Amino acid sequence: MKAKEFDDKFDAGEDLLEQLDVIKAQRPLQKQKRINVDIPEWMIDSLDKEARRIGVTRQSIIKVWLAERLEQSESLDRIDR
Repeated sequence: MKAKEFDDKFDAGEDLLEQLDVIKAQRPLQKQKRINVDIPEWMIDSLDKEARRIGVTRQSIIKVWLAERLEQSESLDRIDR
């Protein structure tokens, strides 16, 4: 199937799952790597409180906040160029 035909079917709301090889699917730039970070207890308590408030895990809120900060830095870097 050509990309244009695929796009048209997607835009029309058709089910395209049978057209995809999901076994080989990968999310770009999403390879995981485990790290260890020592964080003061008061920060962990604050993270847990905020995570509970918005209904996510501690790990999720850390990832989201780090991603937001990195995106801000990249935006500022582009402005400085």
